[in-house]
Amino acid sequence: MIRSLREQPFLVVLRPSPLDWSVETFDQAPLLCVINQLVDAGVHHIEIAWTPHRRWGELICWLRDRYPALRLGAASVTRREALEMVIDLGMAYAMSPCFDLSLLRLARRHGQLLVPGVFSPSEVQQAVAFGCELVKLFPAATVGINYLRQLSAPLSPLPCMIAAGGLTAADLDPWLAAGYHALALGRGLIDGEKLDQSLLSWLG
Repeated sequence: MIRSLREQPFLVVLRPSPLDWSVETFDQAPLLCVINQLVDAGVHHIEIAWTPHRRWGELICWLRDRYPALRLGAASVTRREALEMVIDLGMAYAMSPCFDLSLLRLARRHGQLLVPGVFSPSEVQQAVAFGCELVKLFPAATVGINYLRQLSAPLSPLPCMIAAGGLTAADLDPWLAAGYHALALGRGLIDGEKLDQSLLSWLG
C-alpha cells in the first residue's frame, strides 16, 4: 500500500447515498457516475465508506468486478462487523478514523491491512508500538499542515502518514511538500456531478 501511494499519493473517499441503495442494479446508481469519472481521470485508490446496509457487500463485489485494476478499500471501519465483512470480501485495505487495538489485532490475525486513525501524540506512539507503518491523521484540517513537523521532533521516526479530513485537491502539493505521505480527499472533489478541476489538473 505504501508503495502504491508513492506512485499516486492520494485516495478518494466516497459515501453511498440512499439513492445508490434504491436502484435495481448498481450501474444505475449516482455513485457510478462519480467513480467512472475518477477512473477515467486515472485515479488509483478509492475507498467506499462502510455502512450496515444489507447491500454494502454486494456493492463492493460489483465494483470490484467492474473495475478490476482499481485499488478498492473500505473507509469508516469502526466496528467489528465492518472489519469482518472487509476480511470476508478480501479487500485490499481498510481505514478507520480512530485507533482501536481490538480491531487492529483482529486485522493482524487475518492478514488484513487496517490503517488506524490517529490524532494525538499518544495515539501515534501507540500505533508505532503496535507496528503500524501507515496511519491516518484525522481530522487533519483541525491540527493544520505543520502538525507533522511538530510531532516529528519528539516522536521521530514517524510512520507514513495519510492526512484526512477537511482537505481538497488544492491541498495536495503543500501537504505533500510538508512531509505527509498521502492525502484522503472526500466530497469536496465533486461539484454537482463534475470532478474538481484542480484534481484533473493535478493528474494531468
